[in-house]
Amino acid sequence: MRRLLTFNPWLYLLFFLLLVGAVLAQQYRLFERAWFVVEEWQHSGQWREHSLWLGDYRVVIDAKPIEGIRDVSALTYDPDRRSLFSVTNKPAKVIELSLQGELKRTIDLEGFGDPEAIEYISPGIYVIADEREQRLVKVRIDDDSRVLNAADFQQLSLGIGLNGNKGFEGLAYDARKQRLLVAKERDPVRIFEVLGFPHVDESKPLALQVNTDPKRDARLFVRDLSSLDFDAATGHMLALSDESRLVIELNAEGKPVSTLSLLRGQHGLQRSVPQAEGVATDDDGNLYLISEPNLFYVFRKQND
Repeated sequence: MRRLLTFNPWLYLLFFLLLVGAVLAQQYRLFERAWFVVEEWQHSGQWREHSLWLGDYRVVIDAKPIEGIRDVSALTYDPDRRSLFSVTNKPAKVIELSLQGELKRTIDLEGFGDPEAIEYISPGIYVIADEREQRLVKVRIDDDSRVLNAADFQQLSLGIGLNGNKGFEGLAYDARKQRLLVAKERDPVRIFEVLGFPHVDESKPLALQVNTDPKRDARLFVRDLSSLDFDAATGHMLALSDESRLVIELNAEGKPVSTLSLLRGQHGLQRSVPQAEGVATDDDGNLYLISEPNLFYVFRKQND
């Protein structure tokens, strides 16, 4: 006698919840992140000696408001001035900060549509990324700078995979190889390597080259990219993700070796970082972070 199939709503609900959980886990790259935790634990003794090893960092300035500033985006360290630079886009400005997060000055930007990143290149020379137009602008900043007009400076428009406001979101510079690393925020997440810009030696012709590393980008278990930083001492790169609340350290081969979580309770944080937009390190290995609307953080390595 044929058995009658009975409808079990709990079984269907369980199946639905498992399906939703699997989709969310894939969307948030939880499987890759969990596997990296295992690898990090297995190789910690080997990797720790040759990296920044972000797991050892603890917050020493936690969510300090930057007075008089909102809508901060990106961060870079200037070793000559011993200060930090960031940009805002409403209104468009460059801001200079002390290493304690105090506002030192603002510089007006003209002719920039949506400035989202700034990177120190050499004494007085910076590159600003205009997100929507995927434009890079080489600018000069000195003690007397009050206004920077994009029309006055060398520019490069790449227009790679134009996608509204999901364009260039972060910059980093490797001075030894003279390569500019450019982060595309998402859809998909990408890190481009630009050689030949900014044009340093004007006596030589411009030779531009743009490289990608799909294998490295596939290892980035994050939903988006907000900022980049390059550590000359180790040759490693830091990649900041706002949506994943994470900083990832990548070695010279582009493999993740350590992470810094931006969630409450991690690394001494009293609250989760609300919207991380910029990361930078100084010559002493201190890590600086800014978050919208105007919050400033400093992390320092603990050697206990």
